Amino acid sequence: MAPSLVARATAELVGTALLVATVVGSGVMATRLTDDVALQLLANSLATGAALVALIVSLQPVSAAFNPVVTLVEVALRVLPARVAAHLVVAQVVGGALGAVLANVMFELDPVTLSTHDRTGTGLWVGEVVATLGLVLVIFGCVRAARTDAIAWAVAGWIVAAYWFTSSTSFANPAVTIARTLSDSFAGISPASVPMFVLMQLVGGGIALGVLRLLHPTPSPPEAIDG
Repeated sequence: MAPSLVARATAELVGTALLVATVVGSGVMATRLTDDVALQLLANSLATGAALVALIVSLQPVSAAFNPVVTLVEVALRVLPARVAAHLVVAQVVGGALGAVLANVMFELDPVTLSTHDRTGTGLWVGEVVATLGLVLVIFGCVRAARTDAIAWAVAGWIVAAYWFTSSTSFANPAVTIARTLSDSFAGISPASVPMFVLMQLVGGGIALGVLRLLHPTPSPPEAIDG
């Protein structure tokens, strides 16, 4: 029996909230433990990768995209109805915001403090295209190779690596990007920087969709990654 829409939206909300709480919270913890920026990024990336494995493995039977770009690609591949996708994207964005607030509260910061960390420039925008392109290819490459059991590890591996080799440190997720405006901490991004980041993430997802159709013209069931 397929999970209900309520169950799927709940899984997306909870999963995205815990993912953002990990990203923001580990960033705050890292800056409190060391002044070494490299160590801060290492701690942030490893915590994020570990959380992704745990969350995807546990929630994948219900829904585990946690990312509007991934959900939109599922719509483009005609494996997810647009009406269902709309509910899941809303859940992802709301969940992300709740996760940022939760992280702030855990570390006794104001629940909401808009980030002043400007992230702008051609290099960073290209980095977001690359990060999102790779993420979508990794996910749907696993799906079309009938290796859905490997998605959690493949995604975590990509994200940890992309934290280090992309200029933007791999946001690669509109819901997470929006949520990170709510914390003026290591992982934050200023609201003014968000539109171009989200646009580049959509561009990366679109390019990945084209490459995916070239590399894997015939889908392998199950196509959907989230139940």
